[in-house]
Amino acid sequence: MSAPSPSAIPPNVVRQLRLVVEVSDLDEAVSFYRDALGLQEEDAIGGPDGARVVILEAGRATLELVNPAQRRMIDAIEVGRDVAPRMRLAFEVTDVQEATATAVAADARLIAGPVETPWRSLNARLDAPGDLQLTLFEELDGPRRQATSHDD
Repeated sequence: MSAPSPSAIPPNVVRQLRLVVEVSDLDEAVSFYRDALGLQEEDAIGGPDGARVVILEAGRATLELVNPAQRRMIDAIEVGRDVAPRMRLAFEVTDVQEATATAVAADARLIAGPVETPWRSLNARLDAPGDLQLTLFEELDGPRRQATSHDD
């Protein structure tokens, strides 16, 4: 079944997930997310008093909601201990080993190297510029398109 055409989508349906993150060093964060992780710059806008925003395209977005027990389980699998803040970002990459090495070379701090999860993804955990914790993950069985009850 194909997706409905944009004109057929009711106006109250969410069309984009945009995460807005205030960072103390915008240039450092842009360099990391754009240059090291490969997100594409969609727009950059300047405003009065030095106000700046850079919007980076991150591909398909999902909102993954977990209860505290699930978050603790994911931490145990990926890191071996409870480390995640209430919110973290997860980016699917084509090669998690290479992406992790690139991120660390760009000043991300490695929390845990790639580990295979029970849901067949290879996941690494990092602290990244912008005070964000990241999971970089590679799907070992190819991309998933249906709803699942796990973390990527």
